[in-house]
Amino acid sequence: MRQEQQDPLQFAVVGCGRIAGRHAEHIGNNGTLVATADAVLERAQAMAEPHSAKAFSSLEEMLVMADEIDVVSVCSPNGLHAEHTIAALQAGCHVLCEKPMAITSYDCGRMIQAAERANRRLFVVKQNRFNPPVAAVKQALDEGRLGKLYSIGLNCFWNRNPAYYTNDPWKGSLGLDGGTLYTQFSHFIDLMYWMAGDVEDAAAFSDNFCHQETVEFEDCGAAVLRFRSGALGTVNYTINSYGKNMEGSLTIFAEKGTVKIGGQYLNEMEYQNIEDYEITGLGEGKPANQYGHYVGSMSNHDEVYANVVEVLTKGGVIATNGYEGLKTVEIIEKIYKGNQWNQDLNKLASVMSSSAKT
Repeated sequence: MRQEQQDPLQFAVVGCGRIAGRHAEHIGNNGTLVATADAVLERAQAMAEPHSAKAFSSLEEMLVMADEIDVVSVCSPNGLHAEHTIAALQAGCHVLCEKPMAITSYDCGRMIQAAERANRRLFVVKQNRFNPPVAAVKQALDEGRLGKLYSIGLNCFWNRNPAYYTNDPWKGSLGLDGGTLYTQFSHFIDLMYWMAGDVEDAAAFSDNFCHQETVEFEDCGAAVLRFRSGALGTVNYTINSYGKNMEGSLTIFAEKGTVKIGGQYLNEMEYQNIEDYEITGLGEGKPANQYGHYVGSMSNHDEVYANVVEVLTKGGVIATNGYEGLKTVEIIEKIYKGNQWNQDLNKLASVMSSSAKT
């Protein structure tokens, strides 16, 4: 990191795939992109050229110029987030890590420790917290307007066709992708945690019905959660919605009201009935990220980068820190641990391994 802090902040990006393009755009609006790195050098060069930045074929090579970098934006495959984040922190840079923070809570803990040891900030991208109806419902909960929370239901009904996986071969692999809840729906799990708190226990079922050739894990599932507060939660998710994304919604049942945030991307206030209160004046949400044949979550990365600048240059409050990123991963781990389909696969693998030895 630069010895003397000056505006604008200087950023670097590792992993120059689709979402990195969104990062580069907002870096240009909030600072200066000075370096890019990708295992495919041509992708790093294509992203670097419009910004007159330097391009590298690895993070290790890029960090040779760490003294010129304030923040490294980690946009690499999920399974590399921990490795890349820790290396950047140890080089003296702040880090903005894309979702999911990592694909194990153990790695999340290592990332948090690395940030503390380096005395650097670790930001985690959770842009759906900035969706107008999401922010408004969170405020109503914090103000006690809904009273005691009884239950919260999450529906994630999206489409991910074969082209989505063949265009990015790391997607669908257990080691680099991690699972549907990590790559597609970790933002949604984060919002459940943000609204209802930590999860005490989970049970789940899942299966892979039509993605056997493209993913090494489930393509749909259903989970039941018990929160530490005593509230209940449900998660129904799939990437099998025919032809296109259908719905991303969160419904809250509480002592003094019922609220549903819906649309395809948690971008619409679909229903509210709150005692002596109404949520009004919602700003227009931003469009979803467009990736050709498929659509991603809401495009609020401008808010994320504005927060990074606010924190690092004006002493602002971090929007989503490493601890909150860790809690999302812990909840996903609990869902997968309580998943009967995964347990059956593990038993089968164990039996096959024992048979091979004999």
